[in-house]
Amino acid sequence: MVLINGSPERSCITPVKEGMEISTSVEGVEPLRIVHGPEPHVVGGKATPWWEVDYVHYVEAAIWVAGCNLRCPQCQNYHVTYDNTSPPLTPEEAAKLVVACHRRYSTKGVAVSGGEPTINRRWLVEFFREVTRRVSPNVRRHLDSNGTLLTTDYIDELVEAGCNNFGIEPKCARVDTYMRITGIRNREQAFKYLETSWKAIEYVYEHYGDKVYLGVGLIYNSKLVTLDEIAEAGKRIASIDKRIQVTVLDYFPIFRRRDITRPTVSEMLKVKKVLEDQGLENVIVQTSIGHIGPRNAKRLSIDT
Repeated sequence: MVLINGSPERSCITPVKEGMEISTSVEGVEPLRIVHGPEPHVVGGKATPWWEVDYVHYVEAAIWVAGCNLRCPQCQNYHVTYDNTSPPLTPEEAAKLVVACHRRYSTKGVAVSGGEPTINRRWLVEFFREVTRRVSPNVRRHLDSNGTLLTTDYIDELVEAGCNNFGIEPKCARVDTYMRITGIRNREQAFKYLETSWKAIEYVYEHYGDKVYLGVGLIYNSKLVTLDEIAEAGKRIASIDKRIQVTVLDYFPIFRRRDITRPTVSEMLKVKKVLEDQGLENVIVQTSIGHIGPRNAKRLSIDT
């Protein structure tokens, strides 16, 4: 958020025009985010513990916030990410809505996703403080993030505010692939984002493994990433802990990449096997027929 001619605006999608007076100092302005939802979810996100999900009962109450620091051509949630017309909410307003949804549907968790939630730090920290004040201690408070801004001090602040469920999505293992997936054209910036995401995974595990549930997100489409790189990412995760939950999204044609084809169920089962061959024990893959995880993978063969 920046101030443009004295009014708060979203810097990530507001075009610069002649005559604008822009200020990045927003300390005296209440933080705001455009919010979609809340809605109850039967699947959850990257860090929703797999054993809680039966694909029948609501497992999380979730909101999605607009805005993102990446420019993925195949953005899987672009209608939220690029919304610049819905009225924005304060952290307290958003927390009240999502907690009311949680209570109505008796969910085990409350979640915020996007877009990218971390790009307004004050808003996100205050949101988790407000949620934590309103729910019982055993309720999961879930952040789904691309991890690009999750520095160690930011993670510390979020945990202190009550976030106890981190889903971090580095997407891949290599910088060139990351640039292709995210639309980031500056290699130095892409490298910084990618390494920050991976280091955030390591930091959460090493410093908060006893109090925070961690999930890692990867993506797969043969036009974007190879199985060899999937194996490389899996090996890196397994080197931290083979029990870490890993969710792989099957990127499908949407937004500015309608030329790609959604991976088949068979392809995604191969991705799952590649990751399990690296020693990972809790791999979930998103497919056109639903999510396939540790519980239900045995029902399907690689030839599906």
